[in-house]
Amino acid sequence: MSKKFQTQWLPAPEDHDYPAALSYLNLVYDPGTARRLVKALKTAPITQFKAKDIFRASELPLLGINNSHVEKDSKKIRNGQKLSPVLLVRNPALGKVIIADGYHRICAAYGFDEDILIPCKIM
Repeated sequence: MSKKFQTQWLPAPEDHDYPAALSYLNLVYDPGTARRLVKALKTAPITQFKAKDIFRASELPLLGINNSHVEKDSKKIRNGQKLSPVLLVRNPALGKVIIADGYHRICAAYGFDEDILIPCKIM
């Protein structure tokens, strides 16, 4: 029988998650819009969505354990370390969600349980 790992989460995103989100959002939006979105994410409440639903809404592929970042986050889960909540942005024009920060964390958590509730901030 395999050991069941419980993914644990920090109560709020880490400070370095916001610059990472801004860097990514600057590729998708103009700089002013990207800054406004990150500013709004900082004050958004934490909510939760199932990992499988985030993937469906984002239309991104699931990265496997062969990705070094996913492996690093998977090790954190196995070691009982807490992960940072993820940052999401709705893009109604495309009918999908952008994972502004936390893609690898979601992939790692999904690897243990596709139904896991992922804490996130969403705009």
